[in-house]
Amino acid sequence: MKTIIYYFTGTGNSLAAARIVAATLEDCELVSIAVLKDTPGNIVPQADRVGIVCPVYDAGVPRIVAEFAERLDLSRAGSTFAIVTMGGTGISALHQLNKILMKGQGRKLNAAFAVKMPGNFPPVGRPPEGEKKDAILAAADKHLVSIAHTIDQGIAVPSGFSPGSSLMRCLIYPPFFQNVHGMDKAFSVSDACTSCGTCAKVCPVGNITLANDRPSWQHHCELCCACLHFCPVEAIQLNMFQGTKGRGRYVHPDVKVSDMQAQRGQ
Repeated sequence: MKTIIYYFTGTGNSLAAARIVAATLEDCELVSIAVLKDTPGNIVPQADRVGIVCPVYDAGVPRIVAEFAERLDLSRAGSTFAIVTMGGTGISALHQLNKILMKGQGRKLNAAFAVKMPGNFPPVGRPPEGEKKDAILAAADKHLVSIAHTIDQGIAVPSGFSPGSSLMRCLIYPPFFQNVHGMDKAFSVSDACTSCGTCAKVCPVGNITLANDRPSWQHHCELCCACLHFCPVEAIQLNMFQGTKGRGRYVHPDVKVSDMQAQRGQ
């Protein structure tokens, strides 16, 4: 059975999750959602089984993922699944995907899963470190292997029920979705910048260029914070809420700059 997993990642959690699932399923291909962002028309996967793996942003899916799901033509797919990676709560993101697919395709996800992984939005919480981070990753890996076997066996798994998560999405997700492309105005760069260009390399949507050897954001941001976390000298800050100075950084240990470049098709 041919499987295609479409993924989007900012700090590597969702890519790592997609890889674990793909390694368990036979004949499974990983496809970057970012690569398909500017392709015209609907997306028709040539596969029997189709999955989406992405992070949770403000209790919903990233805007790029929502817009991708609206273009996804599942008429040739026998089954569908989704996995969202999250630091806190995220069941509502699965409900959002179901709603998009029902509106466009008249069908729901056959299986839906939420996996806890290290949270990585420093303005609201310091990413876990050391043994705490390792324990979260080990539990996530174990959960993902179990999920892969469930998917392979064709077992139906509903999205679950979380009133708190749904309430959060109703309150905070709409303004996030509407304004996210311009939220890069809150990024700044300090004199610690070495002009290495890593931030431009890892941005999934090509939102960063170097102007006078400094990063310049182009206002089609997804707020994935890859630029923030991959900066080798922590020169980039996000000036929201409590800010990010001295609040730690996080990148999945199995994901490199080259993986992020590959997400853009480079």
